Amino acid sequence: MPRSQIKDEKQYQALRDQGMSKEKAARIANSNRKKTGKKGGKSPKYEDWSKSDLYDKAKEVGIEGRSEMNKDELIGALRNH
Repeated sequence: MPRSQIKDEKQYQALRDQGMSKEKAARIANSNRKKTGKKGGKSPKYEDWSKSDLYDKAKEVGIEGRSEMNKDELIGALRNH
């Protein structure tokens, strides 16, 4: 059944079949394809961030259990969110 908030239902379903969360699959399926594939992020690598900055970013994106995570766990959670 098509969902009106999903721009590319076929891609969304393929991503869900690969095991992605509903949120991540929807983000990818709804992304602007002209801008999504372009490289050029100017942010430093997560390894260069302080634990405090990683925690704040994890809070911003809604990662649960962040207060119990060490720096490496925060990096992993952010990369896989």
